[in-house]
Amino acid sequence: MPILRKIKNSQPLQVSELETNIVSVERVGEYLSDVEQEADWDSGDSETPLPDGWPTEGKVHFEGYSTRYRPGLDLVLDGVELDIHSAEKVGVVGRTGAGKSSLTLALFRIVEPASGKITIDGVDVARLGLHQLRQRLTIIPQDPVLFSGTLRFNLDPFGKHNDSELWHVVEMAHLRAFVDSLPERLSHHISESGGNISVGQRQLVCLARALLRRSRILVLDEATAAVDMATDALIQETIRREFAQSTVITIAHRLTSIVDYADRVVVMDEGRVGEFDSPQKLLALNGSLFASLVEESMAKGNGNGVSE
Repeated sequence: MPILRKIKNSQPLQVSELETNIVSVERVGEYLSDVEQEADWDSGDSETPLPDGWPTEGKVHFEGYSTRYRPGLDLVLDGVELDIHSAEKVGVVGRTGAGKSSLTLALFRIVEPASGKITIDGVDVARLGLHQLRQRLTIIPQDPVLFSGTLRFNLDPFGKHNDSELWHVVEMAHLRAFVDSLPERLSHHISESGGNISVGQRQLVCLARALLRRSRILVLDEATAAVDMATDALIQETIRREFAQSTVITIAHRLTSIVDYADRVVVMDEGRVGEFDSPQKLLALNGSLFASLVEESMAKGNGNGVSE
């Protein structure tokens, strides 16, 4: 078009800005209309309200559960059957791409089922609003999630707890010496994504936040994969002591961290449950998948080598 060509030749900066703005509008339209939206934040189901304090027991049941990340792709979980008991400590292991982290995404409904269902204390999570579900569960992810704001805000973003409770969880999370060394202590400013503190300290802040919530179901998605062995030991020690009455599901990065801790181990294999039993029984079982994973990790000398 001659006119547009003339504008481009005479006013390149304005044309560049125009193109940038048009692309911005295009992206907004794409995200609003083309990207599939999550389920409702609140189910509005007043006929069957959740029991007070749900979940009270922490029983988790996967019943023939299958899911994929988007239509047309292969299933990442295929017919998963799992029955996790109240206050049970369950490790989830497997090779890269076996479906370990997909179990976590399914539990929080980051992905929705293609078939089957997940129930917690007998309640089908698919009928809950996402806020109703996610505020009752706690996760400590592999990459610590911190926000720009004070340390107090990062521990208690909704302002539900007093200073005494905050200092108590800081102590339990082995952060007291660090926080005492800060000039503003709980009012210390945390930069975006926690860039002004170490990775280990970020993970301990996430641990303190989980301790403050005290959920009956705690998920550790390779929570110690990015920290040193000493910090790993601190986190594991605190979780064993403070979450003794909670159901704990651990996506294991270091197999040695669950062998003597987990009541049972789920071995995922190509999106299916390959094995599910106590680590001692699986290690004693000739030719078991779990035994082969442990053997490989021990051969590499670090207890890591087979997980995502």
